[in-house]
Amino acid sequence: MASPYTVRWGILATGMIATTFAKDLLIDPSTRSVTDVRHEVVAAASSTSAKRARDFLQEVEAPTTAVAYGSYDELAADRNVDIIYISTPHSHHFQNAMLCLNAGKHVLCEKPLTVNAAQTRVLIATAKKKALFLMEAVWTRFFPLSVQIRDMVSRGDIGKVHRVFADFSFGGDPEQRWGTEHRAVNMDLAGVGIYSLTWVFQILYHLQPRESRRAPRVLAAMAKYDKTGADDLTSVILDFESSHAHGIATTGLRVAGDPDDRGTAGPAVRIQGTTAEIQGKSSSCHPSFSPALSVTPPPVSAPAFGPTHYRIIPTSTSSLPARTQEIDCPKPGNGHGMFWEADACARCLRDGKTESEIMTLEESETIMEVMDQVREQGGLRYPEWIESTGYNGSKDQR
Repeated sequence: MASPYTVRWGILATGMIATTFAKDLLIDPSTRSVTDVRHEVVAAASSTSAKRARDFLQEVEAPTTAVAYGSYDELAADRNVDIIYISTPHSHHFQNAMLCLNAGKHVLCEKPLTVNAAQTRVLIATAKKKALFLMEAVWTRFFPLSVQIRDMVSRGDIGKVHRVFADFSFGGDPEQRWGTEHRAVNMDLAGVGIYSLTWVFQILYHLQPRESRRAPRVLAAMAKYDKTGADDLTSVILDFESSHAHGIATTGLRVAGDPDDRGTAGPAVRIQGTTAEIQGKSSSCHPSFSPALSVTPPPVSAPAFGPTHYRIIPTSTSSLPARTQEIDCPKPGNGHGMFWEADACARCLRDGKTESEIMTLEESETIMEVMDQVREQGGLRYPEWIESTGYNGSKDQR
């Protein structure tokens, strides 16, 4: 048997998400039946200090040979690093990713890839010019559960899908929970992500033949958080005209997808086909993440960005089995599931690919174009230094 292909990772930023990712990298791949690739954490960088990076490496139990850096420039220059994982707030993704790409490093960058489509296009052009791998870290795409659902939809198991609902709402008092400095409401940090759009796009856009994909028509409404001007409540209808389908994506700070934290409210994600519906019930929402997706009775649950259960409900006229089906897809090795996207990156590097077929650069660009339209219709614009497509070199690499 051939030895597994080894990828040497550098971790840029040392916060909670980076910690989760690095710990997942170091879980034995055999626990998830993977034998063809493996991962090493060889370096990490904090913009604060080398000590913070050393503490991070110790926390994730990286090898003692892993190097700690006190600047992102040093990490990008490390010749022992194959690919860099970027987990800074997405207000800084463009500058951080440009630094790494210009240093000749492959990049896996957290979502959203940038704050606008213009920045995404510059990153894509830079990666292509330098023949480097670049991917937006939409880890939900790589979960076996997501793969199963996409396969079912592609085969027509639930008929033709005409509508997808997805919600990403927190609930509670944002003034007390978020204040003015948390990334969810701080305009200098640009918010918390694209979770509502993730399920809509992976079903209604990604599964269309690539040559016939068309960006959806966008209708959005937005209410602002008066303390900072960030979006407080946003609802988006996406009209995929060519496939006669709608995606409805919602998010809110003051209202919850799961108000009683017990999953009583019903599904946070609904994929509605002509012969069946696939859904996940919402459960408690961590203050830093999205409502949970679960179809088993509480307290068993899993978040919508990292689902482990789903339900299939046949229509009354369907030829499918009449009973509702409950499907469990657990995460192996006591991990969080971020290792699946890392495995996909490793295989792309091994095979000489510069982008993933599961999360393409074209799709990342289209999603950013949709988000630009949502912000324009809601009158939301980030500070100019965040929106800019000018690369600052090693400056402002927080």
